[in-house]
Parts: sequence; structure tokens; C-alpha cells
Amino acid sequence: MLITGVRGKTGSPLARLLVEDKDVDVLGGSSNPASVDLDGVRPTAFSWDVPSGWKAATEGVDAVYIVRPDRADAPDLIGALLDETPARARIVLLSEQDADYMGADGWAPRAERAVRDSGHAWTILRPSWFMQVFTDPRFYRDQIADGKLPFSSGGASLAWIDARDIAAVAERALLDEKHAGQVYELTGPESLTLPRTAELLSAAAGRPVALHEITVDQAVDGTTGFERELFALTFERVRAGSFAEVTDSVERVTGRPARTLPAFLAEAGPPFGRAT
Repeated sequence: MLITGVRGKTGSPLARLLVEDKDVDVLGGSSNPASVDLDGVRPTAFSWDVPSGWKAATEGVDAVYIVRPDRADAPDLIGALLDETPARARIVLLSEQDADYMGADGWAPRAERAVRDSGHAWTILRPSWFMQVFTDPRFYRDQIADGKLPFSSGGASLAWIDARDIAAVAERALLDEKHAGQVYELTGPESLTLPRTAELLSAAAGRPVALHEITVDQAVDGTTGFERELFALTFERVRAGSFAEVTDSVERVTGRPARTLPAFLAEAGPPFGRAT
């Protein structure tokens, strides 16, 4: 089984789950295979920028976990990758919650359509925002350490999800053909307003964390091009409530409830210095 982006937030925990099955040979796709140091995972050269290497990366695979690349040409890239992938291979795509919000011609639906129309058995995962944004210095960890949570919510709620729960669903979808043709909207067990989220962060950090409601323009400041467009659309969708709905998909697929935000933060430990 090939995992693209094996060092990512869902790829890494997925690899750890799959290696526990002695019948599964886990290929860890990375543009820098030497950086893949997960026990039991075979480093595999894979880069969205090097199509010439895709055939070798997918040769002989029975399933592929595709972490959708956040770039404008993602739909075309995914389609081209699947053309190189053995027809028998099951495909699990990491998409996003309420992807249809963008309309049939939107970027996310087109990426999903590349999988649906590929001729492969497929499963699509549509998760809400990852809880890991609170433990990652590239997102909110350092601001939280300074007592602030800058966010553009417009008063909407989010059903935060632990990336490890997404990985657990992906594992089931990769191993069990009964999930073929399914689209799973994946969320945590409750929808939280940003003020409530800040309260939970404060309790876990042992210090006040204040919500700073900002505009979408402020939220995307410092980004450019497609990254800025995508980031802005994401916050607009937050404000429209795209990530507020709660589902029980994690429990239905894995047999256990999705982790709560307090449980996630307690495990990460103050001041969230360890990315969980």
C-alpha cells in the first residue's frame, strides 16, 4: 500500500496503523525518501513534481492513499497519477468536509471527480479542520503560547477532528473493500464555537487564551497566489458553517468514537509543544 505524503498529519499515523498488519507492505511516499524513518515503512520516492517516477512508485500496489496536493493543478495531477496506477488498486482520497460547497466545477469536487472517474475502486474522506493546528508551530501553537487565538470564524462553529481518527478511517477503507464507493464526512464528536474552543485551550494550557476574531484578509495575510485564494475560500466556508456539522462516521467505520478536543489537548500536554 502506497501512502503519498507519508510524513504528513494523516500519512504518518496511517503508516503506523498499517505496519501493525504483518500482511501489509507499507510504502512511504515522499519527495525525500531518506527522511522517511517510520519503523516498518519502506521509503519510496514520490513527488507530485516528478511524474516520471509515479509508475515505479505505484508498481504492484494494491491500494493508494492520496493526500490531495494543495495546488491549482491537483485535479489533473490526481487523474494522471491514477492512469499510472494498476487498475486493481483501491484508492482512498483525502478531500475536505462539505467539498460540494464550491459547486460541481469547484477545485475540490474536480479533484474528487478525478478519482471517481478513474475506473478504480475508491473511497473519499472529507474531514473537518484538524485539531493538530493547535499543536503545530506553522499554524496556531505559538500564538496560543502567547495567549491568543487569532481566527476568522464569523461566529460559526467547527467540529474539530484529530488527524489520527482520519487515519483510522483511512486504514479501514484501504483494507476492506466494503468501503468502496463511499464518501465519508469526518468530524469530531461535537461542534464548538471559537470562544468555546478558546476556553478549552485555556483550560488545557493552564493560562488564558483569548480569541481574537479577525477578518478573512487578516487571516490570509502573507500568502499569495493560489495558496491565498484557497486559504481565503476556506475561511469563507468556515464563516458559512461548512465545518460545523457533526457526523458519526468515525465511530461507524472504526467502532470507536472520535476523540474530543479536551482529550486531544490533554494528551498533547501544555503548552502543546508535542505535535500529536
